[in-house]
Amino acid sequence: MNDIVLIINNIVVSICQLLAIFVIMVGIIKAVIIYLKDALFGAKAAAAIKESRLELGHAFSLGLGFLIGASILNTSIAPTWNDIGQLASIIAIRTVLNYFLLQDIAKHSNNAEEKKK
Repeated sequence: MNDIVLIINNIVVSICQLLAIFVIMVGIIKAVIIYLKDALFGAKAAAAIKESRLELGHAFSLGLGFLIGASILNTSIAPTWNDIGQLASIIAIRTVLNYFLLQDIAKHSNNAEEKKK
């Protein structure tokens, strides 16, 4: 039974990591498309940069969420104190990154909404 739990845990961790890669990759592609469409074929280069940064920010935030989940699951099976310390450090760093990323997204989203009015 323990082996089955380990196998399922490893599969779910791998899926979370793949989802993070996929989400970030799609976010990068969307950001490049937004930038190229607006900056190269339009006269709104500054707005294109801000809009593409927002798209990247959302993708990075979701990707970090998947990676945090994978890290927690990876350490949940028979952790050592060293594993717990590393997990705490990883989660702290990723949470701080996500916090500042979401603050930046909110600031730029509010600025974009105010300009539309």
